[in-house]
Amino acid sequence: MTDDPGARPEKVQVDRTPVLHRLLREGAATTHARTERELTDTLPNHTGMLTGLRVDADRGGHGVTWNVERPGTTVQEAAGRPVGSVLSAAHDAGLTTALFAGKAKFRLFDDSWPGAVDTFVLDERPRSLVARAAADLAETDRDLTFVHVALPDLVGHAEGFMGPAYLDAVVRTDRLVGRLLAALAADPEDAAEVRVVLTADHGGRGPGHSDPTRFVDYRVPFLVWGPGVAAGDLYALNPDYRDPGRSRPSYDGAQPVRNGDLANVALDLLGLPALAGSLLDAEQDLDWE
Repeated sequence: MTDDPGARPEKVQVDRTPVLHRLLREGAATTHARTERELTDTLPNHTGMLTGLRVDADRGGHGVTWNVERPGTTVQEAAGRPVGSVLSAAHDAGLTTALFAGKAKFRLFDDSWPGAVDTFVLDERPRSLVARAAADLAETDRDLTFVHVALPDLVGHAEGFMGPAYLDAVVRTDRLVGRLLAALAADPEDAAEVRVVLTADHGGRGPGHSDPTRFVDYRVPFLVWGPGVAAGDLYALNPDYRDPGRSRPSYDGAQPVRNGDLANVALDLLGLPALAGSLLDAEQDLDWE
């Protein structure tokens, strides 16, 4: 499972990002998924990806509204109740897990589900982080791996989102994702069994991405790729989901694909039930076959 923060591969030439375009072409994919409706910041959206919850704690969400490191804080404290995650559900089912994070604030997840992450790696150097994740994928019989590639986001904040430096960062991220796929392909058993879920925590343009009402901030990609996955548009494969176009749907009525669907999609791929109390893909009816 690979998260690619802020990447918009359709804005980069196909020949410059062959890996991301291959995943989009061969997988069940859309570039018109949505972030959490309430916020388009990194930590709230990654918490949604892991829990299948919206943000607003008063409406059953996870309550993580901040986007900085807060040592000792947990998702459960933010929500005001017990909250499970794709990591804890997999661990409780006897599966092995790993989380490779490119930002220190992701310690929140290791603190929130202690013992559920068999291997937690924090490395703020994207190439080093991916090298370590690739080595783990090649050497360890891992059931669930979450990789956070922060490079586009780091460059976007430094140089501007969707500018030349940002798009170059997407090109470099394409190579990093390729390195992860190569690690999987090196083992025939992995190549025949492993599926990839890829999405982003936000978009962005110019100096930032924190306005949840801007199309460029709340539009993200989402795809499932691997053996047994149909090649096609996720909305064509899922008529019960609504392609939102440029709109920003609420959580009522027909839903778009959201980055927070990741938790229950991943559990479905692992043959496990949806997270109790989750909102996003809670029926595990997002079809990729």
